[in-house]
Amino acid sequence: MAAPKRSAGPTRRALQRFVRNRAALAGLALLVPLLLLVASYPLWLSYGPNSVDLLARNAPPGMRHLLGTDGVGRDVLARLMQGGRTSLTVASLSVSISLAIGFLVGALAAFGGRWSDAASMRFVDLAMTLPPVILLLVLASITGTGLWPTVWVIALLSWPVLARMVRARLLEVRERDFVVAARGMGAGVFHLLFRHGLPNSVDILVVYATLQIANAILLEAGLSFLGLGIPPPEASWGNMMNAAQSTVVLEHYVWLWMCPGAALVLAVLAINFVGDGLRDAFDPRSGLN
Repeated sequence: MAAPKRSAGPTRRALQRFVRNRAALAGLALLVPLLLLVASYPLWLSYGPNSVDLLARNAPPGMRHLLGTDGVGRDVLARLMQGGRTSLTVASLSVSISLAIGFLVGALAAFGGRWSDAASMRFVDLAMTLPPVILLLVLASITGTGLWPTVWVIALLSWPVLARMVRARLLEVRERDFVVAARGMGAGVFHLLFRHGLPNSVDILVVYATLQIANAILLEAGLSFLGLGIPPPEASWGNMMNAAQSTVVLEHYVWLWMCPGAALVLAVLAINFVGDGLRDAFDPRSGLN
């Protein structure tokens, strides 16, 4: 008698649902080459992001400079690649910090008892009632410009939603038999957080991180465009568009704003497609479709 076929585990089923999502695969097909280009550009590009060619100022795209140069003769392609590095670095660091804050606050609210839950959620409610744009500008003006101030501004703005999501998940998990048994055996809060809370929140954290990276890239670009993010001469997609906002540049040197704008749109779309695919893949109800 043939042995019964084993059913696929939840991770494998999630992967199968992700592979069947055409939009997610299209996003992955855009995102992977972009990451490879941004990571490896010093190996195949002879110009640095701040190298100046005074004989080719505002040069249009050509064989010497594939995407042209800016007003001081810097290669747009090199600055575009370095700007991608900067934007992705800021997004990755800020999302990592917001993941840590959001998970800890949400998990402590779920596992820490009634008073911890009440205090944590009132703090989250307060953070969520503040106008995000005004808070963003105030924090940016207080911390100043630069990579790490920008990272902290974005991180401190984006953790409350995750805290609520983690709390909602772990309120259900804490009633399960294995958590009740662990409590009965004297397990402390931090054991519950990292032994039971974290494994049961991985899907939320992965999906949130993927979608939040796209949001963080947009926030960094907005801050840099306003002069409150990454300061020149360091390249970022936001401050590249800030430097190209004059009417003369918009009309006559379109490559100076079109290239960083297109890179920003493609990166955010690709990450959002992948994030939506991961969200659908980790949703058990999607298996019913």
